[in-house]
Amino acid sequence: MKVLVINAGSSSCKYQLLEMDGHKVLCSGLAERIGQGGTGRLTHKIAPDTDKEEKIVREAAFPTHVQAMELVISLLTDKDKGVIKDKSEIYAIGHRVLHGGESVTDPVLVDERVKNIIDECAVLGPLHNPANLMGINVAEKLFPGVPNVAVFDTEFGMGMPKEAFMYGLPYEYYEELHIRRYGFHGTSHKYIAHKTAEYLGKPLKELRSITMHLGNGSSMSCVKNGKCFDTSMGLTPLEGLIMGTRCGSIDPAIVPFVMEKKGLSPAEADTLMNKKSGLLGLCGFTDMRDVHAEEEKGNERAKLACAMLVRSIKKTLGAYFFLLDGKVDAMVFTAGIGENDNLVRARVCEGLENLGIKLDPQENNTRKPGARTISTPDSKVPVLIIPTNEELQIALATVEVLAKK
Repeated sequence: MKVLVINAGSSSCKYQLLEMDGHKVLCSGLAERIGQGGTGRLTHKIAPDTDKEEKIVREAAFPTHVQAMELVISLLTDKDKGVIKDKSEIYAIGHRVLHGGESVTDPVLVDERVKNIIDECAVLGPLHNPANLMGINVAEKLFPGVPNVAVFDTEFGMGMPKEAFMYGLPYEYYEELHIRRYGFHGTSHKYIAHKTAEYLGKPLKELRSITMHLGNGSSMSCVKNGKCFDTSMGLTPLEGLIMGTRCGSIDPAIVPFVMEKKGLSPAEADTLMNKKSGLLGLCGFTDMRDVHAEEEKGNERAKLACAMLVRSIKKTLGAYFFLLDGKVDAMVFTAGIGENDNLVRARVCEGLENLGIKLDPQENNTRKPGARTISTPDSKVPVLIIPTNEELQIALATVEVLAKK
């Protein structure tokens, strides 16, 4: 059974084709510069992340996502390099969708009602929902008759108790405008919760853990009894930790203050906080490898940016320990920074020895594949690295939805 996973952006489209028998990734890729004029670029990988990986790069004009996906199909079915003979071999298509509001909270088979909800929720996810919907429409056009399933980034966070997802605003703002904390990176946090329970040999319904999904976009989740008990992102992915280009949580009064002093429109203020802030705004870099390199050169702003990132993680970590009454089965690092940045991991865990949390420097500094423990055997709370796999989680949810038809 083959499932195609699509994550469509406004000018890009990521995809992965999985053979669900054994959860094998047949191929993956990224189409870029869609609708940007000029030449687009498609990077297609066969048997990715294996010793048989083969990369194919194609450049062509992509006026719309349709042209990009047509090229993807031609590569999937290529006589010499293809991984399937015909696109009819694809059982279903799973789509990552940012926001379903409170109308759709679980993975769902796409129909006109679901598409209307995704469109209506674009006000909550203006950068993502329109592109996600476009990806669904393109899939329906190019794969007629193949079922499409929407898997929402907010799903895992919808399990929070009301005192966790409500804001201290007039209650009618929740009733009328649905202003609440939704949480994001849900497919990752859900996947990691399952994998953490599996790694510890513990029933998911008994799991109490803290997941740190650290990448260009970062969020944390507090897991109690296998469900999301709290999460760092909010109404949008802007709230919470400092990120690559996002400011994270700030005093709300800063927004009207800056708008007035700088003469910014609401859209410009939103762009400032989402695309020009965070690590980029603090030191001019978004990639932690560049930030660390600048730190070594004595760049004080790079040192400050990294210190602020680590501090925001530790503050959230401490809050979640209290929410779990100090009874934590594991602290888990995942995603690009979480899985690969030993310096950030060490700095986050620095000083936690007084709480009985002890990082093993050798394990932390050694790169190894798969899930592993990087704390000492006598650490009161295991510190883990578990690679995330959002595409697999979306594919699993897609199969589960169709099994219930």
